[in-house]
Amino acid sequence: MQIQAYTKYARMSPKKVREVAREIQGRNAAEALDLLKFIPRKSARLLRKTLESAIANAENNNNLVADNLTVARAVIEEGPALKRFRPASRGSAHPYAKRTSHIRIVLSDEA
Repeated sequence: MQIQAYTKYARMSPKKVREVAREIQGRNAAEALDLLKFIPRKSARLLRKTLESAIANAENNNNLVADNLTVARAVIEEGPALKRFRPASRGSAHPYAKRTSHIRIVLSDEA
């Protein structure tokens, strides 16, 4: 059985979140939580929060034990970007995008 948890519109670039998400794919859920605890990045905190939510979904909604769960997938999708402008020389402006991410973590109880 597969259990999912989402975090939408996280204010972090998908590229930065994917770097950390690659580290937890295929690991045991408890092991992935411990690993994320010691990664000193904002994206690790966002992933940890989503992973805790997925584990809670498995325990409360599907009566599964957290020790048997593995991280099947950690999918990071691009959300909408906030478009902003930075002042530049001679009265012009340069655009930049404040990117957002949608984080989806899929847990599986199959070994």
